[in-house]
Amino acid sequence: MPATSPASTPSATLTAEQQHVTSLLELMKQEQTLLVAAHADGLAELTPRKNALLQGLADLSAERYAALLAADCEGSEAGMDTWLTAAADAAARSQWQQLLDLAGQAKELNRVNGMLINKQLAHNQGVLNAMRMPAGPDAGGVYGASGQAVASGPSKRFVVG
Repeated sequence: MPATSPASTPSATLTAEQQHVTSLLELMKQEQTLLVAAHADGLAELTPRKNALLQGLADLSAERYAALLAADCEGSEAGMDTWLTAAADAAARSQWQQLLDLAGQAKELNRVNGMLINKQLAHNQGVLNAMRMPAGPDAGGVYGASGQAVASGPSKRFVVG
């Protein structure tokens, strides 16, 4: 495996990647709090920051993958393991493991937040369905997709045949 310059080693991005994932974890915890409180405006404010962190992480990963390829390793997580084994760099291995641990935490938090989002969507759909369906035979006030009241009366469909 050819030696690479310190600025282009696969481990060069690990500190920045850890910082990005740590910031992402903080945002995801805030997101979770807002999801529990059903605070849609707060969620909308977090989205651009979250997207910027995710884009930054993607860029850093691409840089690491390029450095791995330059070091004759696969441009992937498996390639990072290969490079770390060959480099015998204990500090880089420790940083890599910390990054993987942080990524695991982010994955779990994302899973929980996804469940909270699905729960809120199901609740919202139930409320919408309740507003669209009459409560009984004498119920009026049914709402259509536009949010306007729709008269409920006999069907105007004809059976032909």
